[in-house]
Amino acid sequence: MTMRATLDFLLHDWIDAASLTRRPRFADHSRETFDSVLDTCERIAREKFAPYNRLADTEEPHFDGERVHLPQSTHDAARAYVESGMLAAAQDYEIGGMQLPCVVEMAANSFFSMSSVSMGAYAMLTSGNASLLMAHGSPRQKAVFARNEFAGRWFGTMCLSEPQAGSSLSDIATRAVPDGSDYQDDPLGPRYRLKGHKMWISGGEHEITENIIHLVLAKIPGPDGKLVPGVKGISLFIVPKRLVDADGRLTGERNDVALAGLNHKCGYRGTTNTLLNFGEGRFPVRGGAGAIGYLVGEPGRGLACMFHMMNEARIGVGLGATMLGYAGFLASLDYARQRSQGRPVGPAGKDPASPPVPIIEHADVKRMLLAQKAYCEGALALELYCARLVDEQLTGEPAAADEARLLLEVLTPIAKSWPSEWCLEANSLAMQVLGGYGYTRDFPVEQYWRDNRLNMIHEGTHGIQALDLLGRKVLMDEGRGLKLLSQRMQASIAAAGAHPALVESAQTLGQALARLSAATRAAWAGGQPAEALANATPYLQAFGHVVLAWIWLDVARCALACQDRLAPSFVDGKLAAARYFHRYELPRIDAWLGVVASRDRTCLDLSPEAL
Repeated sequence: MTMRATLDFLLHDWIDAASLTRRPRFADHSRETFDSVLDTCERIAREKFAPYNRLADTEEPHFDGERVHLPQSTHDAARAYVESGMLAAAQDYEIGGMQLPCVVEMAANSFFSMSSVSMGAYAMLTSGNASLLMAHGSPRQKAVFARNEFAGRWFGTMCLSEPQAGSSLSDIATRAVPDGSDYQDDPLGPRYRLKGHKMWISGGEHEITENIIHLVLAKIPGPDGKLVPGVKGISLFIVPKRLVDADGRLTGERNDVALAGLNHKCGYRGTTNTLLNFGEGRFPVRGGAGAIGYLVGEPGRGLACMFHMMNEARIGVGLGATMLGYAGFLASLDYARQRSQGRPVGPAGKDPASPPVPIIEHADVKRMLLAQKAYCEGALALELYCARLVDEQLTGEPAAADEARLLLEVLTPIAKSWPSEWCLEANSLAMQVLGGYGYTRDFPVEQYWRDNRLNMIHEGTHGIQALDLLGRKVLMDEGRGLKLLSQRMQASIAAAGAHPALVESAQTLGQALARLSAATRAAWAGGQPAEALANATPYLQAFGHVVLAWIWLDVARCALACQDRLAPSFVDGKLAAARYFHRYELPRIDAWLGVVASRDRTCLDLSPEAL
């Protein structure tokens, strides 16, 4: 079966995306229009992205001191994506959108992530940038910046990290000061001058589009000229590479944003990754010092605005990790079916006179392939489920929308981190299936692994996601989000219990959920945040495995319910993957939750000198 068959099953049978067409926002759509979008994106990804994935890796961006050079194929792929209309797929008709449900948009984008994640990154960043402005920008900022990004005329970035601060955003030092006495009167928003440095900025410099719109976190100094400590002093600014007028026309002025250099990462090589200097004076603009930027929202509320893009990007990173894992799975599955090596063991041992068999006949190779299937198809289901929650939050009845919001809060750290860890493991297993060939550049799986290794750090490391989950998300609203998630799991357990083939898995999930709930309470029983959070990452790992065990149980239940119209091998594959996850993977949580529940202090008390 192809990836498309699984995608169609998850989207239409499991999630029932067609039911969304009964809502006013999506009333013009149908199963046919959804399938048409998927067909188009699958074709573009196959023709414009996949053939050049290796080229984007080997001919990575280079800077000649004046311009950044990218292969022509990257320009062509970006143009094809823009022409498909997918940048504005979920947006209103009035701004050129298709009003697609988020879940269909994400399903369609999965093809690009699988075909060339680095060539698709420019679009993901641009869509997130423009969506943030639609949520928090002024009417003029939406009309000038967001609409031109959705149209593909300009691309966008997010500029958070700095060389000295890394992920510690409270320590950023980029400054923004009012630009003249009339700074509040600019039609594009209160105008400031920014000075500082931003590191690890994906898509920060290129010539794919005529302009690049940077969303930059910076601090406005207080009356004493000092920066406000902590995150409360952070504001958000639109800083275009090239200045524009109030109608979105280029003025011909280059803003004072300069490329200091390119970072050369192990993967995602087709995406420029940059160190940008703001306001260093390389491109003096309008007779003043500093890069011109326009305030988004209120001063001091920049991080709250940026979280709109960060949360969207976290789910996007999870999808990218999922599809890289999926690409490796399909490559290793195809190889295992063709590669003959070894002989089966019979009662009398191996018969050396018999012909070798395809390696897919060996139980240990099946184990590695089934693990990949369980990781990648489970992660895809999780990402689509989160996208469906976005649709519910935006278009559902008030009570259902609020529940979706809380569930998204709890699941977002999992949606980002779990695929980043376990679909990377899938890529590692794919390399192992190929044996020595898997470690060569002649086969694609080593590139998938290198590309995917970056997703463990993109949009926040595992440690950051873990602190967010255990330190904030499971506690917010007096634990209501966690309670809602538990209720949904219990409902799935009850429904699955009606199928004899799923009784065992339903019982093990119920037991795992009880252990997770007990460990959550025990982690905070001591009343010491440092002690509770010392083992936040094992908690995140256990939480993610419980969530994926739930996802697989419900997917297996759906496959059984639809078996009359599905191929028997398709249903058998879903049941085997669910069984594998519950028997091989779910038992891992005991070790993880053990240190969480006991509030183990091994890492907390370790002296740095002992390392």
